Amino acid sequence: MNNSIAAIILTYNEEKHISRCINSLKNICEEIFVIDSFSKDRTVEIAKEAGAQVYQNPWKNYATQFNWGLKNCPITTEWIWRIDADEFLEGNLGPAMKKALAECNNEVNGVYVRKRIDFMGKPLLHGGWYPSYHLKVWRRGHGECENRWMDEHIRIFSGTTITVEEGNQVDANLNDLTWWTEKHNGYATREMADMLMMEYGLDDRGKEVQAKFWGTEEQRKRWLKVKYIKAPLFLRPFINFNIRYILKGGFLDGKEGFIWHFLQGFWYRFLVDAKIYEIKKEVITNLLNNNDEIWIYGTGGLALGLYKVLEEFPDVDIICIGSMWNCYTPDAKKVALQKKLGLYRIDELKGGIYFDKFWLYHKKDEDGNPTYCFGSLR
Repeated sequence: MNNSIAAIILTYNEEKHISRCINSLKNICEEIFVIDSFSKDRTVEIAKEAGAQVYQNPWKNYATQFNWGLKNCPITTEWIWRIDADEFLEGNLGPAMKKALAECNNEVNGVYVRKRIDFMGKPLLHGGWYPSYHLKVWRRGHGECENRWMDEHIRIFSGTTITVEEGNQVDANLNDLTWWTEKHNGYATREMADMLMMEYGLDDRGKEVQAKFWGTEEQRKRWLKVKYIKAPLFLRPFINFNIRYILKGGFLDGKEGFIWHFLQGFWYRFLVDAKIYEIKKEVITNLLNNNDEIWIYGTGGLALGLYKVLEEFPDVDIICIGSMWNCYTPDAKKVALQKKLGLYRIDELKGGIYFDKFWLYHKKDEDGNPTYCFGSLR
């Protein structure tokens, strides 16, 4: 059986991590591809020096970037390995993977590996974080990254899966807590959008991974997330912290474990709930009090779609695209500007309504350029 592997790594300013990641893949992966989002540090230089093939593409979201790599990199191997820049292979995982792929039958299209998180230099072995199994390797042409705001999983189209029990794929970010909290503030916004869309049934693509308690690791996590969303706002972070830190023994990981579970298991989850509360209170209530209409339109962001909405709701002022994947195009935004119509992604909505000329609001990247999920400004 062909056991050749190509690794795909997404990067943006990962000079601290990229060499460690690539070096752990050598002699395991025949091809290593780095998809860089125009890093401003030495990431690209270091990756090339380490032997990776580097391609650059503007960042839109994780799934879009990863699937772009699947389609545009000259991959010739039988298998693909998804690994983040701040991760690396530890122990016998690499050799065990090569052996498993050489011996598996043609029905196998995916492989689960054991993941471990290291936080502040300490492996987190309790609190339900370890062992945790993730589908990281799949047969080329038989899987892709599902399109979500958060918690994107690899979805295989058919076939069966196996698990490699040896070694770990270690997530060990070397940045400080300032970076960590800023990053998770951004994650909280994406998580807020994801949970709102799940709550109101707006994300059809989110159903690509079915929620099943007795299913795969991804299906069980999705089931737990659905149950979590149904729990009371602000109470659920307390429940999550107590389950992980106390009942599942997170306290056994020492001071680092306490910091992790407080920040990730409570503070982050509480921040998500606060953002959900904020957008429901300040955005939806404010719009309704001003007799504005809200139309959550989640079937695509093309200009033609705007006309269909306007035919049915001629007095609508704001259209919110209830998905990051089904977002609006530059053409659709131009039509909205002409008609003085607010057209936003769900993460733009809060910013837009505070402008008197709300239809002019457009979220921009760090360079000041308007952001789109599809296309570019023409």
